[in-house]
Amino acid sequence: MLNHLNLEHVLFLDVETVPQTASYNELPERMKTLWEKKSTYFRKENQTAEEVYERAGILAEFGKIICISAGYIHSGEKGRTFRVKSFYGDDEKLLLTQFCASLHAFYAKRKNAQLCAHNGKEFDFPYIARRILVNGLPLPDMLDVAGRKPWEVPFLDTMELWKFGDYKHFCSLDLLTTIFDIPTPKDDIDGSRVAAVYYEEKNMARIVQYCEKDAMAVAQLLLRYRGEPLLPDMERAGE
Repeated sequence: MLNHLNLEHVLFLDVETVPQTASYNELPERMKTLWEKKSTYFRKENQTAEEVYERAGILAEFGKIICISAGYIHSGEKGRTFRVKSFYGDDEKLLLTQFCASLHAFYAKRKNAQLCAHNGKEFDFPYIARRILVNGLPLPDMLDVAGRKPWEVPFLDTMELWKFGDYKHFCSLDLLTTIFDIPTPKDDIDGSRVAAVYYEEKNMARIVQYCEKDAMAVAQLLLRYRGEPLLPDMERAGE
């Protein structure tokens, strides 16, 4: 499976997002009104827009990115390692500017490069692209997929690959890492806790560590799909 891929030309991503403000009450009045309308699609009859505001982080129009971890498989004298770099902080425009520069450098060296994430086609890739545009930045070529044919889009999605054509099937990264005997990235926090760790604990280091583990877990899963050994190490490096 996927034996045609050059793994060193795949950039594995994970993104952590939070609501744009720590609480619903901090939103501008216009955004409160828009959240009220948007949240009607998923909140229950007895729930208010404020009560479901914690879900705002999963929508690019109401959330923001606080961390992107990007890593690739490197083959050296001592074998394969996973090299990862994270872009994080309170300034979303700055971290996206830095990420885009790194993405351009990665693509410049690997003209057939691909991006890979778990549920990336539904979440990570469009979320990053939307927030890049909201922040007034130019869209990198690898994310500018409008008008491209399906086989020209440089996206790999480990969840989509697991579907084998089953459109209804959803399988979490946590479940897949468990059944493939991959060290879990959820040994500290999971996605549901990121906003609290960011706004209440103000512990960015904890979020970065979690994000990097997720990016590496995606790489490990792709290796398992190919029937190859797991990566032994993660190292932080620039591209």
